[in-house]
Amino acid sequence: MDLHEYQGKELFQRVGLRVPGGRIAHTPEDAERAAAELGGGRVVVKAQVLTGGRGKAGGVKVADGPQAARQEAAAILGMDIRGYMVHQVLVEEATPIARELYAAVVLDRGGKQTLAMLSAMGGMEVEKIALMDPRAMACVGVDPLFGWSDFHARRLAFDAGLGELAQPLGDVFARLYRIFTESEATLCEVNPLVVAEDGGLLVLDAKVSVDNNSLFRHPDIAAMRDVHSADPHEQMAFDRSLTYVKLDGEVGVLGNGAGLVMSTLDVVANAGGRPANFLDVGGGAKAEEIVAALEVITADPKVRSILFNIFGGITRCDEVARGVLAAVGQMGIALPIVVRLDGTNEHEGRAMLAAAGVPNIYVATTMPEAAHRAVDLAAATGA
Repeated sequence: MDLHEYQGKELFQRVGLRVPGGRIAHTPEDAERAAAELGGGRVVVKAQVLTGGRGKAGGVKVADGPQAARQEAAAILGMDIRGYMVHQVLVEEATPIARELYAAVVLDRGGKQTLAMLSAMGGMEVEKIALMDPRAMACVGVDPLFGWSDFHARRLAFDAGLGELAQPLGDVFARLYRIFTESEATLCEVNPLVVAEDGGLLVLDAKVSVDNNSLFRHPDIAAMRDVHSADPHEQMAFDRSLTYVKLDGEVGVLGNGAGLVMSTLDVVANAGGRPANFLDVGGGAKAEEIVAALEVITADPKVRSILFNIFGGITRCDEVARGVLAAVGQMGIALPIVVRLDGTNEHEGRAMLAAAGVPNIYVATTMPEAAHRAVDLAAATGA
């Protein structure tokens, strides 16, 4: 789950990281009051959307005083930035900047460790830093069993050419690592981390992503979820406790188990089709969960056919067949549905589907057969 900038800064403040004073505003009037509460001087009005490129899109403006803050907020609220509507802005004290740095703590899945990153080239996208000078990004791996230590900070600072800031950078990274581990995040990024005129290090922007699977242990962070910014189909799946990712294709995909669903996406692509989604109902799926999953898939108007790929281990294939028939009956689904059942009670499940005689349900026995049938049916439906 991605957090807004102001929410990330709330987490950073918990561990003592220094951030500018700021207020969240939902209306131009709120922005005017916020600027006045911050002293009535120069402020920055920043769109709060879960995407980058706000500045280039006109979503970050400097305002000289409360009245100007109101005007800038009125211009920013309601903007569309890369497909995200701006519903709120952060009104923040303007900060004189002596130097901009980049700092991040990120989960390195391949290395099975935490990766700390530091660059003297802050204020631009990480990709641009790598393109301009790959050596400009200093990185150090942190063994999760060992944890953070001062030598990690010294190594980062000197590798990035920032040895004179080794001590304050060490303090910043120690706190970043703490919030990274305590919140079970996958990313804590500060860009830019600025050297203020007083020599201190100040968090000017914050990007935080938290592992969805850990949210039940962090109800305070789970409550930060912005349902307005979420894709409506993904929010529908979230409300139904389904693992779902929306894609751009026309073949709806449903399976039980992340590995099986990923394989199904590949098989659909190899058959010449494009998956419309990733949807994993998990092991032991019951009929009501199948109904909920089909509600999510059919809510996407791009879907032209649906492919079930079920391996019956814990999940019983006859239970899945019962769910498919129940969903078609309740929802009146007209889209072609290809069902591939393999494993526990597969014969009973196939017999149940055959006996029902529903004209838009097709039974397949292998993954390639199911994928080709689904792709062909999607093409015929869309023609």
